[in-house]
Amino acid sequence: LSSTILEHFTVNFTITNLPYTSDLENPDSAKFNATQRVTAVLLDRLLKESSIGPTFQGCQTTSFRYGPGSHRDETRVDAVCTYSKEPSAAPLDRVGLYHEVSNKTRGISQLGPYSLHKDSLYVNG
Repeated sequence: LSSTILEHFTVNFTITNLPYTSDLENPDSAKFNATQRVTAVLLDRLLKESSIGPTFQGCQTTSFRYGPGSHRDETRVDAVCTYSKEPSAAPLDRVGLYHEVSNKTRGISQLGPYSLHKDSLYVNG
């Protein structure tokens, strides 16, 4: 029996071509659900191709907020991602993962149909 443990890390970024609306505050709204689904699928696809791919379990978009300050023309995305970790394995290489995500998003500029704010990416283990 494997004794892997599930570990979580957060990923935050700002989408510059998704205006923030009150619908995005409401987990029951169609817009929240559609955006949550799309951002999670895009993150999943990206991280499956990264160095943590073999242990990667998936991401869940947890919330949407205004862009920096209170820019309503931008939307900040918070996601929690999960991977399985062997007890003997090194801790998550956040810096390495940040650089991989940066490379895979063209220098933190594009994720699928979304344009990203280049200074907005955080990976926190």
